[in-house]
Amino acid sequence: MTSFFAVRVAIIRGALLVAAVGMPLHVSAQDRLGGHFGAVFPLVTHVSGETTTIGDDFKIGFPMGITVKMNDRWAFDLELVPVIQNDPLLVSLTVHPGIIRSLPNAFGAGVRMAFDVNEPSWGFTPLLNHAFPVHGHAYAYFIEGVVPIRFQQDESGVNRTSVGLAAHFGVGF
Repeated sequence: MTSFFAVRVAIIRGALLVAAVGMPLHVSAQDRLGGHFGAVFPLVTHVSGETTTIGDDFKIGFPMGITVKMNDRWAFDLELVPVIQNDPLLVSLTVHPGIIRSLPNAFGAGVRMAFDVNEPSWGFTPLLNHAFPVHGHAYAYFIEGVVPIRFQQDESGVNRTSVGLAAHFGVGF
């Protein structure tokens, strides 16, 4: 029993030593981690020859994301988007990982993959955003235009492509 205990202690000490040696001298997670929360409004969607506007079928999504800044220009962003549709009442979820590139004058551009949970739908979403920094604070308001492109299958098994335009408003930190 004591040899088992000694082996465990040796493994734990070794793991701690590797962790201590591999740790950077200066950790600045606040410079690399961020996030956002907002509301997205699908304004228009075109699929199978039919166009639906926000007036025809009101939906609202609540995107929330965690951002890992890889350097001053590039970031990986994992976004989850619960969407509420009013008629018929439906709540869906999109898993939306993507990359964002900072552009001059507080603009950003990127693309996200899109995986609609429990739906026969996937695709990608190009985006363009503009931030409005709040002087003296570590957050900014933003507006973002997104073009969701989805490859879907309807109830009868027919494949179709959906293209939309949506406006995303929120706060990033």
